[in-house]
Amino acid sequence: MTPEQLRDSSLLELFSLEAEAQTQVLSAGLLALERDPTQADHLESCMRAAHSLKGAARIVGVDAGVSVAHVMEDCLVSAQEGHLYLRPEHIDALLQGTDLLMRIATPDNNPGPADIEAYVALMARLLDPLALAAPISTPIAPFMAEDLLQATGVELTMPVLDVEPPTGAPVEPASRARRSTDTGERVLRVTAERLNSLLDLSSKSLVETLRLKPHLATMQRLKRLQNNGLRALENLNVQLKEHALSLEAREALDAARRLLAESQQLLVEKNAELDEFAWQASQRAQVLYDTALACRMRPFADVLSGQARMVRDLGRSLGKQVRLEIEGEKTQVDRDVLEKLEAPLTHLLRNAVDHGIESPEQRLLAGKPAEGLIRLRASHQAGLLVLELSDDGNGVDLEKVRRSIIERQLSPAETAAQLSEEELLTFLFLPGFSLRDTVTEISGRGVGLDAVQHMVRQLRGAVVLEQAVGEGSHFHLEVPLTLSVVRSLVVEVGDEAYAFPLAHIERMCDLEPADIVQVEGRQHFWYEGRHVGLVAASQLLQRPVSAHSQQTLKVVVIREREAIYGVAVERFIGERTLVVLPLDERLGKVQDISAGALLDDGSVVLIVDVEDMLRSVDKLLNTGRLERIARQGSQVVEAARKRILVVDDSLTVRELQRKLLLNRGYDVAVAVDGMDGWNALRSEDFDLLITDIDMPRMDGIELVSLLRRDNRLQSLPVMVVSYKDREEDRRRGLDAGADYYLAKASFHDDALLDAVVELIGGARA
Repeated sequence: MTPEQLRDSSLLELFSLEAEAQTQVLSAGLLALERDPTQADHLESCMRAAHSLKGAARIVGVDAGVSVAHVMEDCLVSAQEGHLYLRPEHIDALLQGTDLLMRIATPDNNPGPADIEAYVALMARLLDPLALAAPISTPIAPFMAEDLLQATGVELTMPVLDVEPPTGAPVEPASRARRSTDTGERVLRVTAERLNSLLDLSSKSLVETLRLKPHLATMQRLKRLQNNGLRALENLNVQLKEHALSLEAREALDAARRLLAESQQLLVEKNAELDEFAWQASQRAQVLYDTALACRMRPFADVLSGQARMVRDLGRSLGKQVRLEIEGEKTQVDRDVLEKLEAPLTHLLRNAVDHGIESPEQRLLAGKPAEGLIRLRASHQAGLLVLELSDDGNGVDLEKVRRSIIERQLSPAETAAQLSEEELLTFLFLPGFSLRDTVTEISGRGVGLDAVQHMVRQLRGAVVLEQAVGEGSHFHLEVPLTLSVVRSLVVEVGDEAYAFPLAHIERMCDLEPADIVQVEGRQHFWYEGRHVGLVAASQLLQRPVSAHSQQTLKVVVIREREAIYGVAVERFIGERTLVVLPLDERLGKVQDISAGALLDDGSVVLIVDVEDMLRSVDKLLNTGRLERIARQGSQVVEAARKRILVVDDSLTVRELQRKLLLNRGYDVAVAVDGMDGWNALRSEDFDLLITDIDMPRMDGIELVSLLRRDNRLQSLPVMVVSYKDREEDRRRGLDAGADYYLAKASFHDDALLDAVVELIGGARA
């Protein structure tokens, strides 16, 4: 082949596409052969893949590819003919040859001649029966798929060739590389930007067709009005027959009847045409959207390319036997979602191999098979992609988690000892939290499940961890199938429209005043055999309560795994299919809101971030700031209770003060430190502030100083309750602006309550 032909980019591109397809066949087949080296069908498929690559490399003149594929083919043919039994070292070498072939086919990442010669020599030694008599004990780390892994601190007595790509030229992950097609269909390349634009236009077209519905309803109403007008004119004609009318009046009446009948007939015809047009337009828009969306959808298998190999290689480097089983590879997912899932899935798989699966010796002692099993299942449920990733390892050592929480001073020992299993597992998702004592290349770098949770939340999804000691761990991930359109329930809160994604709605219901009960000082209602907490959307979304509230309460029941609450709204507007419009990045993360959209009439609606809203509800409950929802029809109107904000970083002191004041009849909210207290003061109204001095983030002195400089808050009474009992400490607090200073050393119930009464009087206004 001439140099001109070698420079033909189309031929090299075809070779690259074929190399990608055939190396995937080789990787899958070799992993199967590692479990059963005598499977004839996998031996045949691997041999044919190597043979095809050798022929393709010869055609385009890539001699390195010919050499590597040739020795791999010789090895596989020997195994087919029964002259060679494939051992783990053979599989390792064949997998390295697969990686080498992919590098050869990747532009700007070709291996040097020395690498090719070393690999050919390695395969020659492996095929020599005399060479296999003595083990080769050169501990060289194997090349991992996608250059993701490097063994550390583990010696492997296997013949391995270091074929790492040069620095700055990593192998492109297969899930991001160009896909070959073997369906015979013609392929047209379209940029991702144009595809996104097409989907955006088709989404808007789908929503625009919905705007025809109100016009059609108006036309139907106009037809009814005109029909009523025609009947009224007929009745008038009957009444006038008893009176003598002039010829001109009779002709005018007949002309009016005729014109009205003609216009009604025309209106009926056009109304039918509009109805047919609206139906066809909606159908075509739906087909257009579905087709555009299908262009973006990819099988879930695209994100799995190389994962089975990665699990196998990582297990080998750690001296473990691990197998990955995958279900639902053909599940269709939006390409953007798919790309963003690759990193968290890779991390969870690595985590399962490193943390979950035990060594073969430990597994045998526990009565388990020596080979560990990781299962990954993908499916569609209620418009979501649901991923289930589980392993049959040892689970999470909860006592080790508890000790780590105490050592990192994340919780006092007394509190940590009372944490439930679910509460302990939530600490694993905190930034920098790790159970590793030493840093390795595989784990222990402080980037753990918090990164997984962050990436999943960016997809508007959620991840939950469950485990059973000695039986393994189970991760449940839910993410949208697509990020462009969401089906939602639109409601009205504070005279504005908000949308709740249907995927997070349990049900909608109307509550009568008698249905709302008080349980432990909070409002609940009975739902499916349990009391469900009731909160006001107006408080969560910081909207004014509507003056037109009705006696019947409209409630949206939202759920996220085990967390469930009823959110009271003013009105149900209805179900809508909304095109998601991302918020301006300059706004940052807007609390309880994920995105925006446009309704049929062009008005703006904000899409609720249900997971964020549930966290807001929990925070309101924990700080005691949850407001009661006024129940219409009640004959007793209670006088407003005075509100007190207690700011203290000590849970014991905080709760003691809260209960004392609640029992005396005050309405009490709490804050865990100065910053939390400052945020509460700016967003709500209080009659008194009780604060500690020494607190994280913002101390009490700084909090009081900020308060006194604020025009709205500067007249608010302030009481300081502190362990510091020296005169200079007392003077410092009073100089900052406190009205009363009470030392905790001399603290008792009556002293606090008497001081509160002295400052703001009794509990009722």
